[in-house]
Amino acid sequence: MSLPVRSLGGLTVPAVGYGSMVLIGTYDTPADEAGANTALAAAVDAGCTLLDTSDVYGPSELQIGAFLRGRRRDEVQISTKFGLKPFPGEPVHRLPVRWSVDDFRINAEPRLVRAYCERSLTRLGVDHVDLYQPHFTDPEVPIEETAGAVADLVAAGLVRHVALSNPTADDLRRAQTVTPVAAVQVQWSMWHPIDPALLARCEETDVGVVAYSPIGRGFLAGGLTATGGHDFRANVQRLTGDNLTANNAAYAPIVALADEWGLTPAQLALAWLLDQTPSVVPIPGSRDPGRIRQNAAAAEVTLSLTDRERLGSLLAAFVPVGDVS
Repeated sequence: MSLPVRSLGGLTVPAVGYGSMVLIGTYDTPADEAGANTALAAAVDAGCTLLDTSDVYGPSELQIGAFLRGRRRDEVQISTKFGLKPFPGEPVHRLPVRWSVDDFRINAEPRLVRAYCERSLTRLGVDHVDLYQPHFTDPEVPIEETAGAVADLVAAGLVRHVALSNPTADDLRRAQTVTPVAAVQVQWSMWHPIDPALLARCEETDVGVVAYSPIGRGFLAGGLTATGGHDFRANVQRLTGDNLTANNAAYAPIVALADEWGLTPAQLALAWLLDQTPSVVPIPGSRDPGRIRQNAAAAEVTLSLTDRERLGSLLAAFVPVGDVS
């Protein structure tokens, strides 16, 4: 299946990609190679060929590498990240139940960037990645230096395009003084807006936006009733206890609208996001082939002016309770 395409700073990708963090057991489902292979096959068969991962997502790069064996490299576009390491050292295979970015060490020193990349290439079993980016801006390293180190990898043929993950508008501006930047990756959804200054900079300079958690860590799919066990969403205030109950009630009118329009709530959330700007590409993650196909189908949804106005009025009244990070 082919999907409508969009450009991330010159890299052509499908309008809906695939986020692989879901494969490593973060949603209280143990990581397993067979399940990962089934999910990745469903994503690629549905046209979601932009596969997003990170060297800190435990076995995710290895899972993608195993899936790609025997396939043509040009069937997919690979985006991966570097520089975020848990204490101590190596990538985790399962994120702890309670965690925050403060539990991880950000190290994007230029001298380390090539080694990070080479290890990712080995795990992925490929000779290059399409997008390569620091997972977060290192507060101890000027972003110009980190971006310049990634640009060196472009010159060496190991990376096709420089990207940034979780940057500010100023980070992007400064990185662009040393190299073209194809895309930024940020959290963006119906209940987590993008920084307007960052979006403006992206649109002004032809930089794509890869939107992670576009379904609000699963909440915007509707029907989330509990988080627990090893589910990392137990960290998220909006998704626990009384906050979750209140947020489900506030979101109910949008769920009802999706049903009226013959869409799943997740499809409506993705269609809304795709309607915000032609430069955005959401990367929802799921282990369920049926849901993966449903998410992909959101790329074909067109919202009319009347649809936008009706949905916009409901979103204006949807004020979630609790922090989202």
